[in-house]
Amino acid sequence: MNKYYNSTSGRLNGGSVWTDANALETVHMLMLQNRRSDWDGVADNSYLGRHALNTSSDWQAFTGGYNDDAGWCILDIWAMADYKIFRGEDGVEDYFISAGQLYDKMAENWDDTCGGGVWWTTDHGYKNAITNELFLTVSAQGYLRFGNETYLENAKKTWTWLEASGMRNAEGLYNDGLDDSCVNNGETTWTYNQGVLASGLGALWKATGNRTLLDEAEITLDATIKDMTVNGVLKESCDSAIETDDPCDTDQQTFKGFWTKHLQYYLILTNEKEKIAKYGPFLGAQSHAVTKYATNVTNDISNLWYAPDEGGAIYNVKSLPSGLMAHIAAAQFASCY
Repeated sequence: MNKYYNSTSGRLNGGSVWTDANALETVHMLMLQNRRSDWDGVADNSYLGRHALNTSSDWQAFTGGYNDDAGWCILDIWAMADYKIFRGEDGVEDYFISAGQLYDKMAENWDDTCGGGVWWTTDHGYKNAITNELFLTVSAQGYLRFGNETYLENAKKTWTWLEASGMRNAEGLYNDGLDDSCVNNGETTWTYNQGVLASGLGALWKATGNRTLLDEAEITLDATIKDMTVNGVLKESCDSAIETDDPCDTDQQTFKGFWTKHLQYYLILTNEKEKIAKYGPFLGAQSHAVTKYATNVTNDISNLWYAPDEGGAIYNVKSLPSGLMAHIAAAQFASCY
């Protein structure tokens, strides 16, 4: 926050709407976890918070028509609202109204193309994994929060569609999306696609009691640990210890942290000792690796978690909160490492 947050704009310098939302969600999760108020007031001061307090905001313009950005913003608004409730602050109802408006924007972009699913953007050119995994998790979590049956029905139909979509490959990992023929496009299995699915299925299990949903979540979580790690540490396919001509872009540098955060959500939702025992040590290993390999002498954090830097590490406004997400998830569910 000291390095990047701009209190005038309410933005993180160099960030984008959706990565700012994830970073501030993380900050408020941390304050709720440790019962502290280091960044009290940031919610209302933030760019997203200012818009959330105005229930006449133009959310189409705010998100640029990206339905996945709407999902990320909903999760941040809810986290900020939870913090405001904890602190006894006003404005929570406006936050919930605004989150509902963003949710409705996502729901409006579901249609029968490819048998269902929410489009990535309002231009309706691509149906992908992350947008629909986010719609699954905000629908299921929204039902748990508000008891709205429409949210529950949307969560159920989204999982039914995702399961039948063919986007999960033979290894148990979700590729990026569908091609024009509504077939798995075989594009990159980014880590965040695997994590957000788990938080959605964990919430849907809590809403329905259907334990097969947890089995489905763990097929993909376990595949991530098996196939997307080096020496037990998460590695994005574009991560490199050495300098490369095709490094991770600024969005891709933050994906691993989203995986750890949504595994944290999964463990919060399921709250079972066996699952914490299964995944807690892995979260601890990520936090340890971030400290050992990704953190420099100024406590900035790079995207390179799995190996010592030989010129390939990238430090910026998006890689830093990603590493913090690993620490915060481990702080709740890992033993001291």
